[in-house]
Amino acid sequence: MNIIYDQVKMPEGHDNYLPVNLTAETMEQHRQNVLSRMQEKNLDTLLIYADREHGSNYAYLTGFEPRFEESVLILHLDGTCYLMLGNENMKMCAYSYIKAKAVHVPHFSLPYQPMETEKSLDQLFEEAGIVNGQRIGFVGWKLFTSKYEDNRTLLDAPAFITDTVRRLNPSGSIENAADIFLDPETGLRTYMNANEIAHLEYGAGLASSRMLRAFNAVEPGKTELQIANLLSACGQPVTVTTICATGDRFTDAVVFPRNKQIRLGDKFSMTLALRGGLTSRAAYVAEKREDLPEKVQDYMERVAIPYYQAAVHWYETAGIGVTGGELYDQTEELLPKETYHWVLNPGHSTGVDEWVASPVYPGSRIPLASGMMMQMDIIPSVAGYGGANAEDGVAIADEKLREELREKYPDTWKRIEDRRTYMKEQLGIELKDEILPMSDLCGYLRPYILKHEMALKKR
Repeated sequence: MNIIYDQVKMPEGHDNYLPVNLTAETMEQHRQNVLSRMQEKNLDTLLIYADREHGSNYAYLTGFEPRFEESVLILHLDGTCYLMLGNENMKMCAYSYIKAKAVHVPHFSLPYQPMETEKSLDQLFEEAGIVNGQRIGFVGWKLFTSKYEDNRTLLDAPAFITDTVRRLNPSGSIENAADIFLDPETGLRTYMNANEIAHLEYGAGLASSRMLRAFNAVEPGKTELQIANLLSACGQPVTVTTICATGDRFTDAVVFPRNKQIRLGDKFSMTLALRGGLTSRAAYVAEKREDLPEKVQDYMERVAIPYYQAAVHWYETAGIGVTGGELYDQTEELLPKETYHWVLNPGHSTGVDEWVASPVYPGSRIPLASGMMMQMDIIPSVAGYGGANAEDGVAIADEKLREELREKYPDTWKRIEDRRTYMKEQLGIELKDEILPMSDLCGYLRPYILKHEMALKKR
C-alpha cells in the first residue's frame, strides 16, 4: 500500500444534524429481547444497577438514565417491572418506555436529601419482588473478563445493594449477567436496527463536525480553552472526557482543557465523544517538517504514515464475516506492537457508550456482523514523538439494513453516502458496501495541522 502526503480537499462537514429519537417499537423490542435472554439463561429476575455515570444498560429498557443519583431496575420473567428511584428521579417513572411501578428509595438520593421513608432497604427490595429462592441475574455496567477469577461472582454495585439482595435470597443465586447486554458477539447492545443507527449517527456526526471546526481553528497564540470552546455540541452529553491539549498533556494533573497557549511545533491532540461515536485527532501544530523540533522532523515517516497505512487497511478490511482476530493480526503486521506500543484493542464496539466491548483481540473468532457499530481505534506511542490519531466509527449493515436506512432515514443515508464518496474520491479508501462511516472525518488525517489543503491519502 502506497501512502502519500498530498493535496486533499478538506471534508466539508455537515450542518444538518437533528436528533432521531428511538421509537416505541424499538424500545418494545428491547424489552422482548431482554425477557428472551432471561428465559435462555434460566433467570427468574434481572436486576440492573445504574448511577449518574453508568446508565446505558438501564436506559436500554427505560429510555433514560438516572442523573444525579442511583437507581435499580428489577425485571421479573413474567414481565413485571419495578424502578427503584431516589428523590429526584421518582418523576421519571411516568416517562419510562418499559411500564414499571415506582418504588421510592431515598437511600439512592444525594447526601442529606430528605429520607422520608419508614421502610428498611430490605423491605423496599421485597416490595420490588425480591424473595428467597430466586435465580437473579445482576447487571451493572461492566462485563468482566478476568482469566483468574469467577467473573460471574463480580458484581459492580455498592455493597449496600448487593448485600441486601444476598440477604433476602440466601437459598437462591445471584450472578453477573452483563453479557446479556455487552458480550461482543451475542450482547443485545452489540447490534443496532435502522432506528438505532440513525439515532446514534446524530451524535457521531455532530462530534465530527465540531472536531473539524476546532481543528481548523488551531493557531499559534490561541489557548486550549479557545479551541475547546469550539467543540461545544448543542448541549449533548459527552461519553468520555473531552481532550484539547497542546504540548505535554496532564501537567499539574489537569486532564481538562487549560489556559495554555499553543506554540508552533507543539504536538496537539483533541477528542470529542458523544453518544454514537468518538472522534479524535493527534498531530503537530505545523505547516511543514521544519516547524517541528529537530529531533522529531522525521515524524511523518516514523509515525504518521505507518499509522495511517494501518488505519486505511482497517477500514478496507472490515466487513461482514471478517473476524476480530483477523483485524488484530493485520494491525500487528502493519504496525507492530513491539515498535509502536499500542496497548488497547485496535478496534472495539461502540454505541451509546464509547466503549461497549471488543471483538478485536488475539485469536478472536468473533465475526463482524450486520448491525454492529465499530470504532477504528489504533493508538501508536513512539517515545519522543507526538501521537498520530484519526479515530472514528462505522456501522456495519447488510443490504436489508441499508435499504431500511435509505427508506426511513434519508437524511442520515445521504450523509453516509457523502462520506463514502469522500473517502473513495479524495482519500483513495475503498470501503465494502456494508461499511457505513458515521463520522464526517473518517479516514482524514492532517499530520501538520496548519496545512489545511494537505493530508495523507492512499495512492
